[in-house]
Amino acid sequence: MTRKEIDAFRDQLTVMLRRVDEERNRLKEEALQPVGGEASGGTSNMPTHPSDLGNRAYEEEVALGVLENEEFLIQEINEALARIERGEFGVCEACRKSIRKERLKAVPYARYCLECAKVQKS
Repeated sequence: MTRKEIDAFRDQLTVMLRRVDEERNRLKEEALQPVGGEASGGTSNMPTHPSDLGNRAYEEEVALGVLENEEFLIQEINEALARIERGEFGVCEACRKSIRKERLKAVPYARYCLECAKVQKS
């Protein structure tokens, strides 16, 4: 892989990292908002309706699940950037063969070639 191609992947990963980090921060704020009562600006310490609590709990659960995924992506992107710095980017961690550029364009933080990725999932 040429230096220009590696620089392009570094740029792509950096932009992706910034976007995912912003989304993670937004989700943290959303998931950790207080519900009902004085903490949210209400006059009572009781939420307005029990179904509101259920809806809020569900929304929080979904947000926390997405947040967990964002944390995973941030870790994978940071590790891909570290592989670039070590000169190991684009090399499958299992078979040590080159990862196809088409795969890296689709999933720039890929650790494995497509064949080894299939084996990892099974």
